[in-house]
Amino acid sequence: MTPPDGRRGADEDGHWHVTGDVDDFLARAGDFLRSRPAPHTVHLTVTETLRTSGADAYGAEAPVLGRLERAGEVRATFFRTPPHRLNLTPLTPGEADALAARLAGLGHRLPGVSADHGTASAFADAWHRLTGAAPTLSARLRLYRLGTLAPPRPLPPGRSRPAGPRDRERLVRWYHEFAAAVGEAPTEAAAVRFVQGRVTLWETPDGVPVSMAAVTPVIAGQVRVAAVHTPARLRGRGYAGAVTAEVSRAASAAGARQVLLFTNLANTTSNALYVRLGYLPVDDFTVYDFAPPTR
Repeated sequence: MTPPDGRRGADEDGHWHVTGDVDDFLARAGDFLRSRPAPHTVHLTVTETLRTSGADAYGAEAPVLGRLERAGEVRATFFRTPPHRLNLTPLTPGEADALAARLAGLGHRLPGVSADHGTASAFADAWHRLTGAAPTLSARLRLYRLGTLAPPRPLPPGRSRPAGPRDRERLVRWYHEFAAAVGEAPTEAAAVRFVQGRVTLWETPDGVPVSMAAVTPVIAGQVRVAAVHTPARLRGRGYAGAVTAEVSRAASAAGARQVLLFTNLANTTSNALYVRLGYLPVDDFTVYDFAPPTR
Protein backbone atom coordinates (compact mmCIF):
# COMPACT_ATOMS: atom_id res chain seq x y z
CA MET A 1 0.00 0.00 0.00
CA THR A 2 1.26 3.51 -0.83
CA PRO A 3 1.84 5.57 2.33
CA PRO A 4 -0.64 8.46 2.75
CA ASP A 5 2.12 11.07 2.55
CA GLY A 6 2.75 10.14 -1.08
CA ARG A 7 6.49 9.85 -0.63
CA ARG A 8 7.10 6.32 -1.96
CA GLY A 9 6.00 4.24 -4.92
CA ALA A 10 6.95 0.66 -5.74
CA ASP A 11 7.26 -1.73 -8.65
CA GLU A 12 8.62 -5.23 -8.83
CA ASP A 13 12.16 -3.94 -9.36
CA GLY A 14 12.42 -1.27 -6.68
CA HIS A 15 10.95 1.80 -5.04
CA TRP A 16 10.57 5.31 -6.41
CA HIS A 17 11.15 7.90 -3.67
CA VAL A 18 9.78 11.36 -4.46
CA THR A 19 10.81 14.49 -2.56
CA GLY A 20 11.16 18.24 -2.74
CA ASP A 21 14.14 18.25 -0.37
CA VAL A 22 17.32 18.61 -2.42
CA ASP A 23 19.61 17.97 0.55
CA ASP A 24 17.89 14.68 1.31
CA PHE A 25 17.96 13.78 -2.39
CA LEU A 26 21.70 14.45 -2.74
CA ALA A 27 22.54 12.68 0.50
CA ARG A 28 21.04 9.51 -0.94
CA ALA A 29 21.59 9.92 -4.71
CA GLY A 30 24.69 12.10 -4.94
CA ASP A 31 27.14 9.19 -5.24
CA PHE A 32 25.04 7.68 -8.02
CA LEU A 33 25.07 10.95 -9.98
CA ARG A 34 28.82 11.41 -9.52
CA SER A 35 29.49 7.85 -10.69
CA ARG A 36 28.77 8.88 -14.31
CA PRO A 37 29.34 12.63 -14.46
CA ALA A 38 29.06 12.98 -18.24
CA PRO A 39 25.57 11.48 -18.84
CA HIS A 40 24.42 12.89 -15.50
CA THR A 41 25.74 16.40 -16.18
CA VAL A 42 22.36 18.16 -16.18
CA HIS A 43 21.24 16.41 -12.98
CA LEU A 44 24.51 17.36 -11.28
CA THR A 45 24.40 21.03 -12.23
CA VAL A 46 20.70 21.56 -11.56
CA THR A 47 20.74 19.90 -8.14
CA GLU A 48 23.89 21.81 -7.19
CA THR A 49 22.16 25.06 -8.14
CA LEU A 50 19.15 24.10 -6.03
CA ARG A 51 21.45 23.22 -3.13
CA THR A 52 23.42 26.47 -3.21
CA SER A 53 20.77 28.94 -4.40
CA GLY A 54 17.60 27.58 -2.84
CA ALA A 55 14.49 25.76 -4.03
CA ASP A 56 13.25 28.84 -5.90
CA ALA A 57 16.38 29.07 -8.09
CA TYR A 58 14.40 28.09 -11.20
CA GLY A 59 11.09 29.78 -10.43
CA ALA A 60 8.32 30.10 -7.90
CA GLU A 61 7.20 26.46 -7.94
CA ALA A 62 8.99 23.91 -5.79
CA PRO A 63 11.25 21.37 -7.53
CA VAL A 64 10.39 17.69 -7.58
CA LEU A 65 13.17 15.10 -7.33
CA GLY A 66 13.19 11.35 -7.12
CA ARG A 67 15.35 8.27 -6.98
CA LEU A 68 14.78 4.62 -7.78
CA GLU A 69 16.22 2.29 -5.13
CA ARG A 70 16.66 -1.42 -5.52
CA ALA A 71 18.40 -3.69 -3.03
CA GLY A 72 19.52 -0.63 -1.10
CA GLU A 73 21.18 1.03 -4.10
CA VAL A 74 20.13 4.00 -6.20
CA ARG A 75 19.66 2.90 -9.81
CA ALA A 76 18.10 5.98 -11.42
CA THR A 77 16.96 9.53 -10.67
CA PHE A 78 14.71 12.24 -12.02
CA PHE A 79 14.15 15.92 -11.41
CA ARG A 80 11.74 18.61 -12.52
CA THR A 81 12.00 22.34 -11.92
CA PRO A 82 8.59 23.72 -12.94
CA PRO A 83 7.70 24.98 -15.47
CA HIS A 84 10.37 22.93 -17.23
CA ARG A 85 10.25 19.35 -18.48
CA LEU A 86 10.94 16.19 -16.53
CA ASN A 87 14.58 15.03 -16.80
CA LEU A 88 15.49 11.36 -16.37
CA THR A 89 18.59 9.21 -16.09
CA PRO A 90 18.42 5.95 -18.11
CA LEU A 91 15.46 3.67 -17.28
CA THR A 92 14.22 0.33 -18.49
CA PRO A 93 10.72 0.34 -20.02
CA GLY A 94 9.36 -1.21 -16.81
CA GLU A 95 11.00 1.46 -14.66
CA ALA A 96 9.65 4.19 -16.96
CA ASP A 97 6.13 2.70 -16.67
CA ALA A 98 6.37 2.63 -12.89
CA LEU A 99 7.57 6.22 -12.67
CA ALA A 100 4.86 7.45 -15.03
CA ALA A 101 2.23 5.71 -12.89
CA ARG A 102 3.77 7.16 -9.73
CA LEU A 103 3.77 10.74 -10.99
CA ALA A 104 0.33 10.49 -12.57
CA GLY A 105 -0.99 9.06 -9.32
CA LEU A 106 0.41 12.05 -7.44
CA GLY A 107 -1.42 14.39 -9.81
CA HIS A 108 1.59 15.83 -11.64
CA ARG A 109 1.04 17.64 -14.93
CA LEU A 110 4.13 17.38 -17.11
CA PRO A 111 4.91 19.64 -20.08
CA GLY A 112 7.40 17.14 -21.48
CA VAL A 113 10.35 14.85 -20.85
CA SER A 114 14.06 14.86 -21.69
CA ALA A 115 16.31 11.80 -21.46
CA ASP A 116 18.38 9.42 -23.53
CA HIS A 117 16.37 8.31 -26.55
CA GLY A 118 15.20 4.93 -25.23
CA THR A 119 14.18 6.29 -21.84
CA ALA A 120 12.40 9.35 -23.22
CA SER A 121 10.43 7.25 -25.70
CA ALA A 122 9.45 4.66 -23.08
CA PHE A 123 8.31 7.31 -20.61
CA ALA A 124 6.41 9.27 -23.29
CA ASP A 125 4.54 6.12 -24.33
CA ALA A 126 3.68 5.31 -20.72
CA TRP A 127 2.56 8.86 -19.97
CA HIS A 128 0.34 8.85 -23.04
CA ARG A 129 -1.32 5.57 -22.00
CA LEU A 130 -1.92 6.78 -18.46
CA THR A 131 -3.01 10.37 -19.06
CA GLY A 132 -3.96 10.69 -22.71
CA ALA A 133 -1.33 13.43 -23.13
CA ALA A 134 0.08 12.84 -26.61
CA PRO A 135 3.85 13.29 -27.01
CA THR A 136 5.32 15.41 -29.79
CA LEU A 137 8.99 15.26 -30.70
CA SER A 138 10.55 18.59 -29.74
CA ALA A 139 14.28 18.03 -30.29
CA ARG A 140 17.02 15.48 -30.69
CA LEU A 141 20.17 16.44 -28.82
CA ARG A 142 23.73 15.13 -28.79
CA LEU A 143 26.05 15.26 -25.79
CA TYR A 144 29.71 15.87 -26.66
CA ARG A 145 32.88 15.55 -24.58
CA LEU A 146 36.04 17.51 -25.38
CA GLY A 147 38.92 15.39 -26.64
CA THR A 148 41.97 17.33 -27.83
CA LEU A 149 41.07 20.98 -28.26
CA ALA A 150 41.72 22.33 -31.75
CA PRO A 151 41.14 26.11 -31.66
CA PRO A 152 40.04 27.64 -34.96
CA ARG A 153 42.80 29.02 -37.13
CA PRO A 154 42.90 31.80 -37.85
CA LEU A 155 40.93 33.30 -34.98
CA PRO A 156 38.62 36.17 -35.88
CA PRO A 157 39.91 39.63 -34.94
CA GLY A 158 39.32 40.47 -31.32
CA ARG A 159 39.72 38.82 -27.94
CA SER A 160 37.81 37.14 -25.13
CA ARG A 161 36.97 38.66 -21.76
CA PRO A 162 34.78 37.76 -18.78
CA ALA A 163 31.35 39.38 -18.80
CA GLY A 164 30.84 41.97 -16.09
CA PRO A 165 28.14 44.19 -14.56
CA ARG A 166 28.19 46.59 -17.51
CA ASP A 167 27.15 43.71 -19.79
CA ARG A 168 24.00 42.86 -17.84
CA GLU A 169 21.44 44.30 -20.26
CA ARG A 170 23.12 42.71 -23.26
CA LEU A 171 23.40 39.32 -21.53
CA VAL A 172 19.72 39.28 -20.59
CA ARG A 173 18.76 40.11 -24.17
CA TRP A 174 21.10 37.50 -25.64
CA TYR A 175 19.98 34.87 -23.13
CA HIS A 176 16.37 35.33 -24.19
CA GLU A 177 17.39 35.15 -27.86
CA PHE A 178 19.28 31.93 -27.18
CA ALA A 179 16.38 30.41 -25.23
CA ALA A 180 13.95 31.22 -28.04
CA ALA A 181 16.31 29.65 -30.57
CA VAL A 182 16.45 26.35 -28.65
CA GLY A 183 12.74 26.28 -27.82
CA GLU A 184 12.94 27.11 -24.12
CA ALA A 185 10.75 29.50 -22.13
CA PRO A 186 13.15 30.99 -19.56
CA THR A 187 11.89 32.31 -16.27
CA GLU A 188 13.10 35.59 -14.86
CA ALA A 189 14.93 33.63 -12.18
CA ALA A 190 16.79 31.70 -14.87
CA ALA A 191 17.80 34.91 -16.66
CA VAL A 192 19.09 36.45 -13.43
CA ARG A 193 21.02 33.30 -12.59
CA PHE A 194 22.57 33.24 -16.05
CA VAL A 195 23.71 36.85 -15.86
CA GLN A 196 25.31 36.15 -12.48
CA GLY A 197 27.11 33.06 -13.80
CA ARG A 198 30.37 32.41 -15.59
CA VAL A 199 29.91 34.02 -19.00
CA THR A 200 32.69 34.84 -21.47
CA LEU A 201 32.33 37.32 -24.32
CA TRP A 202 34.19 37.59 -27.60
CA GLU A 203 34.61 41.21 -28.58
CA THR A 204 35.97 42.96 -31.65
CA PRO A 205 39.24 44.93 -31.51
CA ASP A 206 37.25 48.10 -30.77
CA GLY A 207 35.57 46.46 -27.75
CA VAL A 208 32.13 45.54 -29.13
CA PRO A 209 30.82 42.19 -27.79
CA VAL A 210 29.78 39.89 -30.65
CA SER A 211 29.35 36.42 -29.10
CA MET A 212 29.03 34.70 -25.73
CA ALA A 213 29.45 31.31 -24.06
CA ALA A 214 28.87 30.23 -20.48
CA VAL A 215 30.15 27.31 -18.42
CA THR A 216 28.67 25.58 -15.41
CA PRO A 217 30.68 25.21 -12.19
CA VAL A 218 32.99 22.21 -11.85
CA ILE A 219 31.01 19.35 -10.25
CA ALA A 220 32.34 15.80 -10.07
CA GLY A 221 35.17 16.86 -12.36
CA GLN A 222 32.92 17.97 -15.22
CA VAL A 223 31.77 21.31 -16.59
CA ARG A 224 29.31 21.97 -19.38
CA VAL A 225 29.57 24.70 -21.98
CA ALA A 226 26.16 26.32 -22.32
CA ALA A 227 24.33 29.15 -24.07
CA VAL A 228 26.75 29.67 -26.94
CA HIS A 229 25.13 32.51 -28.85
CA THR A 230 25.97 34.98 -31.59
CA PRO A 231 23.31 37.44 -32.78
CA ALA A 232 21.99 36.43 -36.19
CA ARG A 233 23.44 39.43 -38.03
CA LEU A 234 26.95 38.60 -36.79
CA ARG A 235 27.05 34.89 -37.59
CA GLY A 236 29.39 33.25 -40.07
CA ARG A 237 32.47 35.18 -38.91
CA GLY A 238 33.97 32.61 -36.53
CA TYR A 239 32.97 34.32 -33.29
CA ALA A 240 31.12 31.32 -31.80
CA GLY A 241 34.04 29.00 -32.49
CA ALA A 242 36.49 31.44 -30.93
CA VAL A 243 34.53 31.97 -27.71
CA THR A 244 33.72 28.25 -27.37
CA ALA A 245 37.38 27.34 -27.79
CA GLU A 246 38.36 29.90 -25.16
CA VAL A 247 35.89 28.74 -22.49
CA SER A 248 36.80 25.11 -23.24
CA ARG A 249 40.51 25.85 -22.83
CA ALA A 250 39.93 27.82 -19.63
CA ALA A 251 37.77 25.05 -18.13
CA SER A 252 40.43 22.42 -18.81
CA ALA A 253 43.17 24.69 -17.45
CA ALA A 254 41.12 25.21 -14.27
CA GLY A 255 41.12 21.48 -13.63
CA ALA A 256 37.95 20.12 -15.23
CA ARG A 257 38.52 16.49 -16.21
CA GLN A 258 35.60 16.55 -18.65
CA VAL A 259 34.30 19.49 -20.68
CA LEU A 260 30.87 18.76 -22.12
CA LEU A 261 28.25 20.44 -24.28
CA PHE A 262 24.90 19.67 -25.88
CA THR A 263 23.89 20.44 -29.44
CA ASN A 264 20.61 20.18 -31.31
CA LEU A 265 21.10 17.61 -34.06
CA ALA A 266 18.92 19.70 -36.34
CA ASN A 267 21.64 22.38 -36.34
CA THR A 268 24.26 20.87 -38.61
CA THR A 269 26.40 24.02 -38.49
CA SER A 270 26.94 23.91 -34.72
CA ASN A 271 27.51 20.15 -34.71
CA ALA A 272 30.18 20.45 -37.38
CA LEU A 273 31.80 23.36 -35.51
CA TYR A 274 32.14 21.45 -32.24
CA VAL A 275 33.58 18.41 -33.98
CA ARG A 276 36.21 20.64 -35.59
CA LEU A 277 37.05 22.04 -32.16
CA GLY A 278 37.77 18.53 -30.88
CA TYR A 279 34.49 17.47 -29.29
CA LEU A 280 33.52 13.78 -29.48
CA PRO A 281 29.98 12.35 -29.27
CA VAL A 282 28.94 10.68 -26.01
CA ASP A 283 25.20 9.94 -26.30
CA ASP A 284 22.00 11.13 -27.95
CA PHE A 285 19.00 12.52 -26.07
CA THR A 286 15.40 13.08 -27.09
CA VAL A 287 12.98 15.77 -25.90
CA TYR A 288 9.21 15.32 -26.10
CA ASP A 289 6.49 17.86 -25.35
CA PHE A 290 3.15 16.64 -24.02
CA ALA A 291 -0.20 17.94 -25.18
CA PRO A 292 -2.79 18.68 -22.47
CA PRO A 293 -4.11 15.38 -21.06
CA THR A 294 -7.44 14.08 -22.29
CA ARG A 295 -8.28 12.20 -19.12
